[in-house]
Amino acid sequence: MTIIVLENARIFDGVAPECAEGMSVVVEDGLIREVAPGPITFAEAVRIDLGGRTLMPGLIDLHIHAYTSDMSLQRVDQAGAAHRTAHAVRLLNHALDCGFTAVRDVGGGDWSLWRAVEDGLIRGPRFFYAGRILSMTGGHGDFRPTFFEGGDHRFCACGGTNSLSVVADGVDACVAAAREELRRGAHMIKIMGSGGVVSPTDPIWMNQYREDEIRAIVNECAERRSYVSAHCHPASAVRRCVEFGVRCIEHATLIDDETAAFVAQAGAYVVPTMGVAFAMAEHGAANNLPRDIVAKATEVASYAIASLDRFRNAGVKVGFGTDLVGHTYVQQCREFLLRREVYEPIEILRQATSMGAEVLQMQGQLGCVAPGAFADLIAVDGDPLSNIGLLAADGRELSMIMRGGEIIKNRLS
Repeated sequence: MTIIVLENARIFDGVAPECAEGMSVVVEDGLIREVAPGPITFAEAVRIDLGGRTLMPGLIDLHIHAYTSDMSLQRVDQAGAAHRTAHAVRLLNHALDCGFTAVRDVGGGDWSLWRAVEDGLIRGPRFFYAGRILSMTGGHGDFRPTFFEGGDHRFCACGGTNSLSVVADGVDACVAAAREELRRGAHMIKIMGSGGVVSPTDPIWMNQYREDEIRAIVNECAERRSYVSAHCHPASAVRRCVEFGVRCIEHATLIDDETAAFVAQAGAYVVPTMGVAFAMAEHGAANNLPRDIVAKATEVASYAIASLDRFRNAGVKVGFGTDLVGHTYVQQCREFLLRREVYEPIEILRQATSMGAEVLQMQGQLGCVAPGAFADLIAVDGDPLSNIGLLAADGRELSMIMRGGEIIKNRLS
């Protein structure tokens, strides 16, 4: 493979609050081979002069749903697999163009989509996936309306499925469901630990799954050297899931100060999703979502920014996620501006790079600019440590995007 030398770079390495100037990075066989000050000489290298631009790790979005082609999850299922896949293609394309070189699909993503990205059939970021989410009957992953009385095997209470989740009740069924998703290549398992916005029959404040069910799923993932992530909104759900061994909490919008401190002490991660909270509240009614779902979305949005304050004050390890569904996927970069209400740019940059790599169990490989890491890099036209809005411009302020040593975009040479 051709050696590429990126020179005259100002490097944000994923962690340090200050950038080293006048640096060079050598890329070979998809990896970063060397990072050094000043020029580096290679006889047959392709040289790209960054002109003092900020070179940093590619961004990581830890909470997407690639197949979720509509704001209504019932309509997503009705649309069919081809429609869902077409949406995934455009979503992944958009993410890569915005500088996201890795994403984690925490509900619905599968081996087939991962394989298509790996084989280059789909242009997109590195794709990590949880498979189908595990939900109890009547939980956040059970999308049957209240009036539904059964008869459709896809929603059988003994373990039915839809395109996003699988319903499993009791320890044995939960273990079997977790094993099945892991067998199908899931990088981790996600459970529904509380009620949510788009499900029709459960209030947001409801805790979901028993202790023995959660611990059984956690144990299956531990044996696989993987982990469990849990959808949780209320503080009670967050606390019990972390107590029972869940490693990562999604949303945690209704957390309180005491629970935030508990999560921080336990060393668990939280992936807030500001983007979806505001997008659902703003666009739900126009997309013909039921009034009760729009009301729940509006309530969650009203607490969203305050939850960031609690995470920051408690020192919670926070990752970057968006959770956008349907046409709102184009608001992915808005997340940077929403987090700016609470966090400093350096904190947001770490959330979207090195902290994301930690959650993915890919430290030293992703989210950093260091020898031996994957050459997933972006060049920013300016200083994102002083202006995080540069990353909120849907890729317009990125002069170069590289994934695995492959140049996706280059305005520099």
